[in-house]
Amino acid sequence: MTTAWLAEGASTSNPLINTGVFALFVAITLYVVYRAGNRRSSTSGYYTADSAFTGRQNGVALSGDFLSAASFLGIAGAIAINGYDGFLYSIGFLVAWLVDLLLLAELLRNTGRFTMGDVLSFRMKQRPVRAASATSTLVISFFYMLAQMAGAGGLVALLLDVHSKWGQALVITVVGLVMISYVLLGGMKGTTWVQIIKATILLTAASLITVFLMGKYGFNFSSLLRAAADRSHMGKDLLSPGGSYGKNGTTKLDFVSLSLALVLGVASLPHVLMRFYTVPNAREARRSVVWATACMFVFYLCTLVIGFGAAAIVGPDEIKAAPGGENSAAPLLALHVGGTVLLGIISAVAFATILAVVAGLTLTASASFAHDVYANVLKRGKAEPEDEVRVARLTAVVIGVFAIVGGILANGQNIAFLVALALAVAASANLSTLLYSLFWKRFNTTGTLWSIYGGLIACVVLVLFSPVVSGASDSIFPSVDFHWFPLKNPGLVSIPVSFLCGAIGTFVGRSKGDPAKHAEMEVRSLTGVGFGS
Repeated sequence: MTTAWLAEGASTSNPLINTGVFALFVAITLYVVYRAGNRRSSTSGYYTADSAFTGRQNGVALSGDFLSAASFLGIAGAIAINGYDGFLYSIGFLVAWLVDLLLLAELLRNTGRFTMGDVLSFRMKQRPVRAASATSTLVISFFYMLAQMAGAGGLVALLLDVHSKWGQALVITVVGLVMISYVLLGGMKGTTWVQIIKATILLTAASLITVFLMGKYGFNFSSLLRAAADRSHMGKDLLSPGGSYGKNGTTKLDFVSLSLALVLGVASLPHVLMRFYTVPNAREARRSVVWATACMFVFYLCTLVIGFGAAAIVGPDEIKAAPGGENSAAPLLALHVGGTVLLGIISAVAFATILAVVAGLTLTASASFAHDVYANVLKRGKAEPEDEVRVARLTAVVIGVFAIVGGILANGQNIAFLVALALAVAASANLSTLLYSLFWKRFNTTGTLWSIYGGLIACVVLVLFSPVVSGASDSIFPSVDFHWFPLKNPGLVSIPVSFLCGAIGTFVGRSKGDPAKHAEMEVRSLTGVGFGS
């Protein structure tokens, strides 16, 4: 089917159906958020929903928090265009949850209350460590939001046939405003229920499309793969490694760097870490990760079928020519197999994905600033709960504005790739610090600050001077070239730098750490005794 047909179909379809389905979802979820939201000025209620969710509920919400536009739109598009190499994102995301389960989930639940700063500052000087933790949380959340907001722009460009940058910018602004409303109205409780609803709808939609596609090819996956390879310009190479990352030595290194970021970054994402505080104990935290992993295992199997199905039925030419580029593969597949109504439903699901994830990110970033910076740095732990919640809500508005501006600038990039950048920043700033804090007795305040700021600065600088920002046709600023770092993902360099900085800072620092505090933290992390005191 040709691109001309698509343009004609998009223009003659009724946009009221598409936007109506989306508006209905927004209205329902806003009502749920309002009814479920905790409007008391309680910090535990606003940040962690009073730890009242079960492991199963939190696990589904975790999958909803993590199965972002990158998973649904970006990975499906990457598989449709690049085949085998595109599926590597799914494998990396799934393996990452095993790292989270084995290394961090239970220990973090036992040693913190609201934010990652609670864990990192337990043995260290409170004010500088909390400020550093909040800084990394804000930067990581901003990078992650870029992917979601860019996905919103590309999706609506396809849904309403909006080709102008100004039109897409307006749509990104509307999505940002709705997301801010979720956070202001519902806090963690309302946001969690939105994520549960969204995860259920997303898994259902992906499963139904997968069953339809498998049925179309006689439930023979090999037939689907052959059809995808026949339609692709890559031919049989679509099914082999190296289509995207095997062209030369630099792209192979980029693949290693991407893999490190995917596997190590998830365990360091602030909005994922904060979810462990919404359950009552460590056992439920472990159950959360098991449920989240199971949900994502099913979903990523579906994206494999959807991606190759888009390659076989839609074709790479039509996908690349669509307003959203690679990110349009799944919606275009819905248009081809189910017409305008299915396109509206799938687009509404994708929008729900974006809204729920960005709401979770905004809540985490605003909570980190209010709890770590305002309450514990500026007010030295003496802030009133209602003042802290008010600051969190004001911060959510500010963060939402920055996310809208950043999403407009990043519009058009592959969103799975943008999320991989956020994961690289998370792994560079947080992973080494968390592991050192939990397991290294000598680790001290100097080492904490060096590992956070060293990894964060190294990663952000390398991204700024990489082909992501300038020097390539798909850069954010393609008309200029000031890049000198050859890799698109900096994880291969920045993650080891953060571990090295933490070790050097520890030995350079005068303090050798507090053995009594380390012993207490070790007991808490392994048993949960003393939690919340």
